[in-house]
Amino acid sequence: MTKQYRFNDCTKDYLTRFYSILDEMIQNMECARLNESVSHNFIVQMIPHHRAAIEMCQNVLQYTKNAELQCIANNIISTQTRSIQNMQSILQQCSCVTNSSQDLNLYSRRFREITRTMFREMGSACSDNNISANFIREMIPHHEGAIALCENALRYCICPGLAPVLEAIISSQTKGIREMEQLLKCIAE
Repeated sequence: MTKQYRFNDCTKDYLTRFYSILDEMIQNMECARLNESVSHNFIVQMIPHHRAAIEMCQNVLQYTKNAELQCIANNIISTQTRSIQNMQSILQQCSCVTNSSQDLNLYSRRFREITRTMFREMGSACSDNNISANFIREMIPHHEGAIALCENALRYCICPGLAPVLEAIISSQTKGIREMEQLLKCIAE
């Protein structure tokens, strides 16, 4: 006879909030107002992605006692808050850089492939009563998705002010994935 696995109350609270944030992120990314600019479309869809990461970090910080994970979560909050501010400050000028319908279609097709994978992997991440490990297993595909979305946008003509923002996202989130993978090896049950 197999033993049934049960979530404790803290894990249930954590996961309920996580799935609520995930659902809101999906809704906001899929319903963003798009136009004929890859730069504009990237920004209006990445801002809710970043906001969700911030909220997910705030959620885990209510439960984790792991100092290294607290540091990682606070760093994500800081870098993604700054990234949102940077994107908001260039949105108007970036919206003026338009792309061909062919480029927009190719960009959008790859965007959908990336987000579908990211949403699925985040939503089906292994969950147990180790909230710190749950967060890492959820946040790694979130970061991987952001990197892939940035790389997708960099294939097209984009606003000059957006390129350094994309490079910063790729750099910080690649580093973040490495840190989380190392920590997960130490804390996973």
